[in-house]
Amino acid sequence: MLSTGRVFCFHARCMNPKFRTLLVLGRVSNLPTVWSNCLAGWWLGGDGNFWKLPFLLLGASAIYSGGLFLNDAFDADSDRLRRPERPIPSGKINEDLVWRYGFILIGLGILLLLCCGKIAALAALLLAMTMLLHGFTHKFFTAAPWLMGACRFWVYVMAGATGDDGLSGWPVFSGAALALYMAGVGYVARREYVRRKIPQSPLLLLLAPVGMAMAMNTGEFRRDAIWISLVLLLWLVRCVRSVFIGGESNTLRISANLTAGIVLVDWLAVAPQISHLTSAVTFLALFGLTKWFQKFVPES
Repeated sequence: MLSTGRVFCFHARCMNPKFRTLLVLGRVSNLPTVWSNCLAGWWLGGDGNFWKLPFLLLGASAIYSGGLFLNDAFDADSDRLRRPERPIPSGKINEDLVWRYGFILIGLGILLLLCCGKIAALAALLLAMTMLLHGFTHKFFTAAPWLMGACRFWVYVMAGATGDDGLSGWPVFSGAALALYMAGVGYVARREYVRRKIPQSPLLLLLAPVGMAMAMNTGEFRRDAIWISLVLLLWLVRCVRSVFIGGESNTLRISANLTAGIVLVDWLAVAPQISHLTSAVTFLALFGLTKWFQKFVPES
């Protein structure tokens, strides 16, 4: 037995360095937002088919992490000049190994999604292709944030197709709203590479989920949507207030906080459709888990 004087320590310095390198490459701090997307899309698709849910969660996680492994592989040359502390240029892991792990994870993810049906598998393939395109182009393609948004859209499609009712308008429209939100996040994250001030106008995209919720929910459902919208809006104000009132803007911190806000967007999408207690506990727990993970593994 462990002595009472010893406590469990989950801190970056306590991790095996090789293991932590893999966590950084896969951006595992953001995996709870992927699980949140999956659960939201699945609920909007009629839930049910519980035996498929583990395949959905594991498959989406594998594709997401694999795509981000490849993102670092694509960026290796530029990171050697601008971000030598990243895993590949710092020599923590071999570049060829990163390519190999990335494609293995993506292939595994697509195989897992085959267990969720043909539509889910097709969406998984489109997700993988979109992530590859984003990874290859995001340093020079000005519309790359829209590809970033499209990645999250395909997760909603996969998840909606996994539900008992199959793919319908709810996961598609909610996924589109999240895609717009992610495009806004992408324009913030892009400032990390171009070293310019965060633009204000693309931040309006962050409001798309609120507009969609107001348009799609009527009567008593709109009342629920309003309350969750207020939670999301308060978080957005906290995230981006420095962009509008002046002062120093920490791009990495803003991007990380907005990424955590994905969970609140998912909560807004499903809150009028399922039990208040179920939605609140699920999505607030995933939001807290995202923020906790971000303390130990950097988002980018």
